[in-house]
Amino acid sequence: MVPVIEQPLGTDAPLVDAIRAIEASRRRIAVVVSAGGQLVGTLTDGDVRRCLLSGGTLATLVCEAMNAQPLSAPFGSSDGYLLDLMRRGNVMAVPLVSADGRFDRLVHLTDLAPEHASAESAKFAFAVIMAGGEGMRLRPITENIPKPMVEIGGVPLLERQIERLIKAGVKRVYLSVNYLSHVIEGYFGDGARLGIEIRYLREREKLGTGGALSLLPEVPDAPFLVMNGDILTTSDFSSLATFHCNHNADITVAAIDFHVNIPFGVIHNEGPYVTKLAEKPSQRFLCNAGIYVLSPSALGLVPRDRTFNMTDLIEACLRECRSVAVFPVHEYWSDIGTPADLDRARTLFSEAA
Repeated sequence: MVPVIEQPLGTDAPLVDAIRAIEASRRRIAVVVSAGGQLVGTLTDGDVRRCLLSGGTLATLVCEAMNAQPLSAPFGSSDGYLLDLMRRGNVMAVPLVSADGRFDRLVHLTDLAPEHASAESAKFAFAVIMAGGEGMRLRPITENIPKPMVEIGGVPLLERQIERLIKAGVKRVYLSVNYLSHVIEGYFGDGARLGIEIRYLREREKLGTGGALSLLPEVPDAPFLVMNGDILTTSDFSSLATFHCNHNADITVAAIDFHVNIPFGVIHNEGPYVTKLAEKPSQRFLCNAGIYVLSPSALGLVPRDRTFNMTDLIEACLRECRSVAVFPVHEYWSDIGTPADLDRARTLFSEAA
C-alpha cells in the first residue's frame, strides 16, 4: 500500500479551502481535524456541492458542510480489511486514525487496487458541443472566425473545451457547426491530432442550443454531455457525470452562483404598512451555465427540423414531471459573451501560463 499524505483542514476553514484541498489531493476528499489533530469529519466534492445547493457559499465554514461521522479505520489496518470496509461503506477513501483518534493519513481505493483508477467515476457516452453560433456580440473579432475558435492564451476556446473533455475520459465528441463551419472542421479534422474522435453535426439551418441533438446518428446507452461552444470553465466534468447518475436525473443542469447587489434600502411591506427595512441587500441566484447532462430518455423530447433550445427541453421535462437536477459550479466559469469577457479570460489564462 502506498501512503497518501493529506494536509488536513481545521473546523474554522472556509469552504473554498476545502475545494482547494480536494482539487490538490486529486482524491476528491478533504479531511477535517480538531485543534488537537483528532479526526472530526471529511468533505467530498459532493458534500461541497450539496452545501452550495442548500444556500451555503464559499465562505461557509467546513464544519457546517462536512460529514461529521466519517468512516475511518485504525492505523495499521490490513489492505484486505480496508478494501472490505470501503466496499461495505460504499466509499472511495478511508482516513486512518491512531488509538486516540488522531488523523494519520488517507487511504484511497486506487492505492489498494490500482485497477479501479480508471473506473472510479461515471463516464459519458460522448459529448456534444454547440459550436454553430455567429458570436455577434464579439464583432468584429468573429467576422472571419467562429466564436468557439477565438484564442485564449494562444489556444482556441473550443480546443480548451475538448482538452477538458479528454481529461474527463470522453472518447468521442460531436461538434454542431453552422457559421464558418469550414474553419472548425479544417482545424480539428477527425480529432486524431488531439487523441479523440470528432464527428460533426452540420446544421443547414440554425436549430438553437438543443435542436442539433436531433441530428445525432446514434442513441447513446449512457448519459452524455452537452455544452455551449462559448463556455470557458475549469469545472470537473467527471464529478458532473457522477452527480447526474447518483441523482437518477433525466437532465442535469450545471449552474453558477450569481449575486445581485441592490444599491438601495429595500422596503418590505404588508399593504400600506412597512414591516422591515433591508439596507442594500444581496440576492443570490443559481443561473444556467450552458452545460448539461442528458440521459438517453431525454432525446425523445427533441423535435426534428426546427429551432429548439436547451431551455425548451428542460421545460418539456418539467411538464412531464421528469427529473431535472442542478449541479452547482464552484470552479472558474465564463461564457465569453462580450469583448470584456474575452479580455478578462485572456488575462487570467496568460497569468496562469
